[in-house]
Formats: sequence, structure tokens, C-alpha cells
Amino acid sequence: MLMPILAELQGNLHVAAAAAAAAIGVGMIGMRASEAVGRNPGAATKILVQAILSTAFAEGIVFFAIFLVR
Repeated sequence: MLMPILAELQGNLHVAAAAAAAAIGVGMIGMRASEAVGRNPGAATKILVQAILSTAFAEGIVFFAIFLVR
């Protein structure tokens, strides 16, 4: 009775950790992208593309974590 509950909690903790790490990563990407655009406004389009791709990869970690738990 206790083992399935502990196993489910452990899986949920892994998903929560992945979501928290992805949120921190997305925040850091946004921070650095806005800083880079402030330094070089002419490269805003290239920076935006890189920021969007990096954000998608960072959020993909959460989907892998959810997939592995379920």
C-alpha cells in the first residue's frame, strides 16, 4: 500500500523539478535576449530567433519528463 504511493510521489517530484528548471531556463533566456537586444538593436531578429528556439528546447525537457512518468 505504501510503495505505490511513494513511487507516484517520486515521479511527480521529478516532473516538478523539470518544470521548475525549465521555468528558470526560460527566464534566463529572456533576460539574456533582452540584454543582447539592448546592446545591439540591429541584431534583434537574429536574437529573437535564437531565443525562441532555446525556449522551445528548454520547455521540451518538461514534456520528456511527463512522458517518462506516464
